[in-house]
Amino acid sequence: MNIERKDNLFYNKKLQLNANALRHSMTKAEACLWKYVLRARNMMGYQFRRERPVLNYIADFMCKDLKLIIEVDGITHSYDGALEKDMRRQRELEEAGFRVIRFTDNEVLKGMDNVSERIKEVILELEGKD
Repeated sequence: MNIERKDNLFYNKKLQLNANALRHSMTKAEACLWKYVLRARNMMGYQFRRERPVLNYIADFMCKDLKLIIEVDGITHSYDGALEKDMRRQRELEEAGFRVIRFTDNEVLKGMDNVSERIKEVILELEGKD
């Protein structure tokens, strides 16, 4: 496995082409979260990256400085076995030192303010503030 561990936080070069393709085919919820909350350091000055290859996965959004991963779960996450797969993925990412938070497409599309507030709360926790 070709994974860089230190400065690039487990960046997996083998997934780079897949990640590039996903950046061009984001779901509506992912595109909205990116456009209105995460891009251009809009979230409390932190830089987020879209579709970031990490370990053997592609994270929807990742902030390297905070080691924070944000996942947006769509309809594909509701099929049989998806929950177990998502939990295994989350466990492996957390064991590597990341904090993972998840939102459904519906939460993002119908409650962007709530999603934004939740992300801010997690950032404050990671910064060590209350």
